[in-house]
Amino acid sequence: MTRPAWRGNAVLPACAASLLVLASVGRADAVDCALEPQGEGRVAAVIDGRTLRFDDGREVRLVGIEQAGTDKTRNHAALAAIAGGRDVTLHGEDDTPDRYGRQGAFVFVTGSEHSVQSELLRRGEALFSADISEKNCAAALVAAEGAARDAKLGIWADTTAIKNTESPGDILSAIGHFVVVEGRVLSVRQAGAITYLNFGRNWTRDFAATISRRIIPAFESANLGPKSLENRKIRVRGVVSSRGGPRIELLRVGQIEVLGGK
Repeated sequence: MTRPAWRGNAVLPACAASLLVLASVGRADAVDCALEPQGEGRVAAVIDGRTLRFDDGREVRLVGIEQAGTDKTRNHAALAAIAGGRDVTLHGEDDTPDRYGRQGAFVFVTGSEHSVQSELLRRGEALFSADISEKNCAAALVAAEGAARDAKLGIWADTTAIKNTESPGDILSAIGHFVVVEGRVLSVRQAGAITYLNFGRNWTRDFAATISRRIIPAFESANLGPKSLENRKIRVRGVVSSRGGPRIELLRVGQIEVLGGK
């Protein structure tokens, strides 16, 4: 039985399996994301690059993705081109509303095999957020983003789409935004309850990713113990903050991807 479409969840905690999908190849379709139906509706308005309003007043937040870059007009237009004025169905693991009353869900335009999230990622108009625990859904989104990145579509046509840890000022300019960063971990240090993956030698200027002690076991279970990352080139994704130099807090293992060998 379809549960009431008023309930939703914007963020689903990710488990260690999220990391494993980063190298997976999957189809971004309903079979790969066979979650419980959570209602349907017609899109009356696109509020932003991740949020829809239905003609009955409900608001739906697209889970599994983040808006790409800082161009809100572009993000809005990309979502409107796919879902604006369309009949859609909703799927998800939980339909409890977020604090703003928005239902979090995977959204499918009626008759399409691909979720709206996957379509945005395929066009290079969104970023995988790594907050999806259902591994097939996560794999589908990862594959869609990877295809766009390889083809240099959308944001990936810009050589600065992936931030370089050797340019901390560029990363800091994206403070408050979700970004993708690549670089080599030079050292791993612990200070109190926080472990730092340092990508430079000056903690007041250079980029670092941080991991709280309480979630270290999840990283170790995924063969991503912090010490094992030393001298490795990795890709991290998350929201940029500033504590000395630019920082990204790692809350789930899917935020890290090891690139090649040492």
